[in-house]
Amino acid sequence: MYSISEVAIKTGFTAHTLRYYEKIGLLSSPLRKGGKRRYTEGEIRLLKFMKILKQTGMSLDEIQEFLKDGCLLENIDSTDIQIKKLQTRSDILKKHLRFLEEQKQEIETVMNVTKEKLETYETMIGGLKSEE
Repeated sequence: MYSISEVAIKTGFTAHTLRYYEKIGLLSSPLRKGGKRRYTEGEIRLLKFMKILKQTGMSLDEIQEFLKDGCLLENIDSTDIQIKKLQTRSDILKKHLRFLEEQKQEIETVMNVTKEKLETYETMIGGLKSEE
C-alpha cells in the first residue's frame, strides 16, 4: 500500500490531481488507514495507464467513459454485458488511435519541413563560410 505522495511520485500526477480525480469520480476512493489514502499496485497501474491516455490527448470525459465499469476482469457479468463493455472500450481506443495517427502524420509533416529548412540553412552557412 502506498501513500498519496508515493503514488504522486510513481505516476507523475500531483496529490492535488489525484484528489480531484477522486472528487469527480474518475478514480474510486482508495482505502484509508488512519484517515490517510492508501493505494494498491493495481491502482497505480491504472493511474499510469490514465496518465498515458491523458498525455496523448484523450479527454477526461473519454477516460471516465473508458473506466466507468471498473476492472472488467473482476466483474462477473453475462456474456452479452461483457461483450457490450468490451466493445465500448474497444470503440474508445479505436477512436483515440485514429486521433493519434492523425497527430503522428501532422508531426511527420512538420518534421519534414523542419529538416528541409535546416538543410537549407546549413547549405547557406557553408556557402557564406567558403566566401570568407
